[in-house]
Amino acid sequence: MFDKVLVANRGEIAVRIIRALRELGAKSVAVYSEVDRGALHVRMADEALPIGPAPSTESYLRIDRIIDAARRSGAQAIHPGYGFLSENAEFCQACQDAGIRFVGPPPEAVARMGLKTEARKLAIAAGAPVVPGTENPAASFEDALNTGRRVGFPILLKAAAGGGGKGMRLVNSEAGFEAAYRDASSEAERAFGNGALYVERAVTAARHIEIQVLGDHYGHMVHLGERECSIQRRHQKVIEECPSPLSAARPALRREMGEAALRIARAAGYVNAGTVEFLVDPGGNYYFLEMNTRLQVEHPITELVTSVDLVHWQLRIAAGERLTLKQEDIAWRGAAIECRICAEDPDNNFYPSPGRILQLERPAGPGIRLDSGVYAGWTVPTDYDPLLAKIAVWGETRELAISRMLRALSEYYVAGITTNLSFFAEVLRDSEFAAGRLHTRFLDEYFQRRHAASGEPDGLLGVASLVAAVHENRIQPSQGRSGATESAWLRLGRRGLLQ
Repeated sequence: MFDKVLVANRGEIAVRIIRALRELGAKSVAVYSEVDRGALHVRMADEALPIGPAPSTESYLRIDRIIDAARRSGAQAIHPGYGFLSENAEFCQACQDAGIRFVGPPPEAVARMGLKTEARKLAIAAGAPVVPGTENPAASFEDALNTGRRVGFPILLKAAAGGGGKGMRLVNSEAGFEAAYRDASSEAERAFGNGALYVERAVTAARHIEIQVLGDHYGHMVHLGERECSIQRRHQKVIEECPSPLSAARPALRREMGEAALRIARAAGYVNAGTVEFLVDPGGNYYFLEMNTRLQVEHPITELVTSVDLVHWQLRIAAGERLTLKQEDIAWRGAAIECRICAEDPDNNFYPSPGRILQLERPAGPGIRLDSGVYAGWTVPTDYDPLLAKIAVWGETRELAISRMLRALSEYYVAGITTNLSFFAEVLRDSEFAAGRLHTRFLDEYFQRRHAASGEPDGLLGVASLVAAVHENRIQPSQGRSGATESAWLRLGRRGLLQ
């Protein structure tokens, strides 16, 4: 095992890795931006080094400063966590050139799977089904439009150079294609420095299922089953579970998708922990989506169900150990669910809610795991993702896991900022969620059901009723009059329809 490892990240994942290093007897080195000087990961690490101002482009995304910090501290390896530089092939290569071990796959595998169109080609060569679409980035707007016509609307415009929902737009018809193409390309350029897009047919009412893989430097590789990641907002996962409720209906699906994931990972020359993502349509057909060449935010639920510590194995594999796990030895016991606790306001279109945490009460008890990166008195900055912590629970059955998560949410209290805790409790009590009828449009339909049940006007209808009420009363909304006008205004404001 390494003597010292630098953690090139922040927040709850940096804390998670620091704890793993301590368990393995290795020292940890934290890096921090100016705004993170008092962060929990800095407090917990054995050493900590500054790397620049608050903006991530001047700190956590600066390859030169991360490498310099590793050299100055004497770290033998760098663990990137997820986000920031974790899927940056240039960073992997810079570590290699500096004689520092990168805790993850080789730069060639990162580059190969990082370009989504190349990943599609590799999946096809490995015999895995893919969603109909382009094999290369669209050469122009007209090229993308012609592809959309060929594969059939609705289609998805997707960034060729990255994932995570950035640079992605759903287009239902040709009418909205030009604006969607322009917006998606602009967002992709900002997020990845590459505005190239490719086109896929949109698989409606699909499940988002991912397979965890783990491989060593000696050609041995296993998969650790699936995670259901269909509960999403703006293509960002918010609730995940393991195993997928789909496994009960189709027991062979885990084996089929697991074998496909291993073929794809082997074809990419993959080493360490990674995730192969699929879409499953209502007919049970699955399609390769992409591969994330890093640890996933939702890795705790796989750890809870399989009893395999993925971060320990990441570090051990990076240090040159052989993977001793055999496929036939991996068992899936019980059910686990994870909720991503964020500083955001669900009643205001999930708008970020940074600020100072005045009080913090954490959930505890049987079957509860909390991966947190904050403490009472900490000021949540505006510069980064608003993720505060992840609650992961385990139960012998899915029903028990849901009940346990509801208990954990009721015990978790954060004062001073707005969080999405109450939102998760509402979703977990939803009858469709309880029945396991999940898909990537679940939250859209959930909000429609909630609004219908409350009798509130929705969308353009709500805006129209507000305008009519304002006109009828001959007042300005800012006057704060009581009655129907004020009520409508407040409801729409809470739901982010007035932004």
